[in-house]
Formats: sequence, structure tokens, C-alpha cells
Amino acid sequence: MELFDVYSLFDVIPTTASGCRIWDDKGTGYLDLYGGHAVISIGHSHPTYIKALTDQVNKIGFYSNSVVNPLQQELSHKLGEVSGYEDYFLFLDNSGAESNENAVKLASFHTGKDRVIAFHRSFHGRTSGAVALTDNPAIVSPFNSHHKVTFCDLGDLAGVEKELSEGDVAAVIIEGIQGCGGIHLPSESFFKGLSELCHKYGAVLILDEVQSGYGRTGMFFAHQWAGIRPDIITMGKGIANGFPCGGILISPAFKAVKGMLGTTFGGNYLAMAAALAVLEVISSEKLVQNAAEVGEYIMKNIPSDPRIKEVRGRGLMIGLDFNVEIASIRKSLLFDKHIFTGVAGKNMIRLLPPLCLSKKEAATFISALKEVLA
Repeated sequence: MELFDVYSLFDVIPTTASGCRIWDDKGTGYLDLYGGHAVISIGHSHPTYIKALTDQVNKIGFYSNSVVNPLQQELSHKLGEVSGYEDYFLFLDNSGAESNENAVKLASFHTGKDRVIAFHRSFHGRTSGAVALTDNPAIVSPFNSHHKVTFCDLGDLAGVEKELSEGDVAAVIIEGIQGCGGIHLPSESFFKGLSELCHKYGAVLILDEVQSGYGRTGMFFAHQWAGIRPDIITMGKGIANGFPCGGILISPAFKAVKGMLGTTFGGNYLAMAAALAVLEVISSEKLVQNAAEVGEYIMKNIPSDPRIKEVRGRGLMIGLDFNVEIASIRKSLLFDKHIFTGVAGKNMIRLLPPLCLSKKEAATFISALKEVLA
């Protein structure tokens, strides 16, 4: 049997990793500025993280549903404290895509309506319900056409209000910062206007913080820069530093009903041990502050080059928007300079490094980029 070949892969086989560094089977070291699509939040093989998982395996291991898991309670309390959402509820699942599906489902239960407003260039996951929430032609299937989703332009409050005024909208879903769509930052005024409109028309505001959350932008959640409090916040990726885990934070305005949401693996012991270790390291090592400082350093020091149209982002969620295709630049960074980067489309280099990235490591990237561009 062969693998179903749907991913383009670089000929690199990682064998060990630590912090922001990866080594392959030939002993070559790489600087990781992508962290597996923003999954590695506290760094590869952090000793606190490894110990937490190892200790948990030696106790009860994986077991999941239908019993009391004290680690879930511990996580909910600590997450509330760190994020500033102590009065919200937590539902645990397995991934960001599942979180977005659960958020939309919950909004529909809450409002009795079934239409969702999303935004052009959005990305909310790759499972069936989540795929329906994006208009990216690379991942949308004809089988998603039965979903009632309306796409608006980012920043167009008048267009959003026109749709909301029809009275059939359950939810508006928006990313804290658009990730796969090209690192587009909704303005603070747009976030505030969106929050006001959702309140006015009785729609649920869902903030997708799967990629932009967990300290990546220099606040725990990206929407907190605008000072708003959405009804539901979705999480995934960096929540457990690579162990499959996701969840949603739910406003106290929602009433829980037995059976309305479900999950097979969500909230299992290993995921909770991993997620608790992540929060411990984020707090003790001040990684939210580090993300803000190192991200600002990178954005201020990107070399001036006529091929770079714009540098967008916040914290350690950065996009370098080129006016040329960047495939050769990215390959040179990887194979000549041994630096992993990501992409968004054909013209953007995307940086989503672990939040522990140092200024010295950031300077290594900046020097390498200058040499590659030269």
C-alpha cells in the first residue's frame, strides 16, 4: 500500500528537535519558523511538556469519555485565568476544525437559525462542516453546497448588516487574523462594529483563534487587541504543542443541554496533560510577551526589496507579501540556509514559529533572507 499523495513534501526527514531547532536523519540542523502550521507553541521537546506527557502515560494514559477527569477541570480554571475569560465555559474536542464545527452547531441550537456569515479568503478547517465556511477553491468541494453560508468582504460592515437584517443568521465567524488567506488583519473598528451588529440582530459572534490564539500575536487572543468579547472562541493548533487537542470557550449566555455536543477523544488525559504543560510554560517563560517583542523585531528588520510589497502581521504571525512567486526563495531558505518557512498562496512567505523564538534566532532569519534576496 502507498500513501494517498495529496501533499507536496520536501525531502527532509526530521529525527530530533529542541526549542526552535530541528535535525534531520543526516544530522543537518534547521531553524523552524513554521512550527507545523502554528502547532508548536512552546518549542519542540520542551522538558516540562515531555515530563507531563510521560508522567501521565505512567498513570492512566489516554482514557477519555463518560468519567470525571480532574485534569479537564484544572485546565478550564487555568485557561480562564490566563486568557481573561474566567466566566466562560469550556468544551473540549480534538482539533481546530472540529472546534469550528461545534461552534456553528452551538450557535444554531442557541438561535434556532441555520445561516452563517463568513469572510472571503477565510479558512476554518478541512472537515466537512468547516470546509463549507471557506471560499478557498483549493479545498471547497461541490458536496458542501448544501450549507447555508454567505461570504462577505473583510471590513464591509454595511454588507454584513444587510445580511444580518434578513433575520435568518445564526452566527458570524471570523478569524482573529486570517492565516491561510494571507495574514489579513481585521481592523479594531471592524471587530467592534461586528460585535455591535451581532448583538443588535441576535447573531452569535464566533472568533476563530485556532491559528491566531494562544499568545501568538502578543495578546492571548488576537481579538483582544480590539477590546471585544465574542460569544464563542474556537481554539486548536498550539493548545497542546502538537498533541491533538481543540476546544471552544462559550459565553455564560449559553445554556448547556445534555447531548447537544459530543466527542470521542476530546479532553482525554494525555491531551489535558499536554495542554496544562503548555499553559504552565507560556506563563512561566512569558511567551506572550516574547511573541510581541520578537515579532516586532522581525517586522521592523525585514530587508527593503522591490519584490516585497508588504509585511503584515502581529506578534509571531507574520506574512511577507511578494509581487513575485516565492517558491524558489522558500526553497533557497530551506536547502541553502536551513530555515523552515510556510506559505499562503504563491506570493507569501508565512512565519508561525514557536513562541520561544529568540531575537538571535530571528536575526539569523533576517540575515539569511537578505542573502537569498541578494
